Amino acid sequence: MPLYRDLAERLRTQIEAGVWQPGERIPSIRQSCQAHRLSPMTVLQAYQLLESQGLLQARPQSGYYVKGSPARQPTAMGVTRYTGAVDINDLVFEVLQASKARNLVPLGMAVADPHLFPLPRLGRLLASCMRSLDPFSTVTDLPPGNEALRRAIAQRYARHGLPVDPGEIIITTGAMEALSLSLQALTEPGDWVVVESPTFYGALQAIERLKLRAVEIPVIPGVGICLSRLEAALRDRPIKACWLMANVQHPLGHTQRDEHKAALMALLARYRVPVVEDDVYGELYFGRERPLPLKAWDKAGTSLLCSSFSKCVAPGFRVGWVVAGQYAPRIERLQLISTLATNVPSQLALAALLTQGGYDAHLRRLRTTLARRMSQMRSALLALLPESVTLSQPEGGFFLWLTLPPGCDTRALHRQALAAGFSLAPGALFSGGGEHEHGLRLNASLPWSPELEQALSTLAGWIRALCPQT
Repeated sequence: MPLYRDLAERLRTQIEAGVWQPGERIPSIRQSCQAHRLSPMTVLQAYQLLESQGLLQARPQSGYYVKGSPARQPTAMGVTRYTGAVDINDLVFEVLQASKARNLVPLGMAVADPHLFPLPRLGRLLASCMRSLDPFSTVTDLPPGNEALRRAIAQRYARHGLPVDPGEIIITTGAMEALSLSLQALTEPGDWVVVESPTFYGALQAIERLKLRAVEIPVIPGVGICLSRLEAALRDRPIKACWLMANVQHPLGHTQRDEHKAALMALLARYRVPVVEDDVYGELYFGRERPLPLKAWDKAGTSLLCSSFSKCVAPGFRVGWVVAGQYAPRIERLQLISTLATNVPSQLALAALLTQGGYDAHLRRLRTTLARRMSQMRSALLALLPESVTLSQPEGGFFLWLTLPPGCDTRALHRQALAAGFSLAPGALFSGGGEHEHGLRLNASLPWSPELEQALSTLAGWIRALCPQT
């Protein structure tokens, strides 16, 4: 038997035995070469054979995944909810405040391990920029922001095949301001806005603050927002905007395939609904190439692309941006009457970081570390948790999402965890309509330690007690 057929048969046997489940990524070509002492071409032939037989699916810039039967394909997480008025801020404040204590194992933390960022270099750049600061920059770097930084951001998009005019970019105080200003530019109080379910709680906070009404569309894990449910909502309500995460969705961690992004943008264009895209985790992908944002498929010019440096290089600097297109003048005015401008020294330091080199090397190290730590924590939890609990399969970022059986109260687990010395992010944070009370988000960026191992073991013990049938 040819070597590639032999490998294909071994993988087929493993898939049929349940070693690799539908939706899971099998070892990379390089890993299989090392494990079986085969050439890359031999492994590739084996994978392509299994793909032609309907057992595997190739995902661009990601690898090969087990393809389930139609009955076992993932389905949308819940139902469409016309939540209306959102009331989430008190819970977010409670959870974030409780998770700040430094003596806790920060599984509920919303940022990556702070030790992963180049803080000493940023400090030196900041000091250097302060020494040479032009006093007049306090005027020239008012919105839309520092020109050198906006050009550096535009150049990064250009390298990935997305042409962006620096004049479209407005520098903001973090991504949250970019996203909130974008939503404010598109809506009036009382308007309906689509969000994913589960979604980043910041979207719900912004909707609450702006007195908007939310339509929560369920997500299909590993795929993206359910397009059929979205179209039904677009027919049913006068939707004024969508707030979506196409790349490394928070909290599930998947990235939409290009064909799904194209279909999504075509659907929104048909109903003339603009999209506010949250792309803060776009640089933290685990594949070979950076996934393109939805803006790459925007033919109508109605998308607003928001991101920041907070998740990948400088969480304390609070510098973000929005590629605002035709909405740039309105967002610039909104910023001037709210926060006035973004911190000038931080803008200068980040512009220097992007132009002097080393930024991409840092990102490569960061992605490698995050992927390794994610894999380690996920493997540990799979061994500890009952089968009735499902874990997300992130394609980037640093969060794991656990789905417990319906009826499990993860707010209670959050309170137990704080008393036991670690924090969690309960699922209630990620829906305004109570859809994900049995979900749980964990920060997977932490280095392995006895304290982390004990926290995971304790959590798994509580979850097993809630799931006695397993």
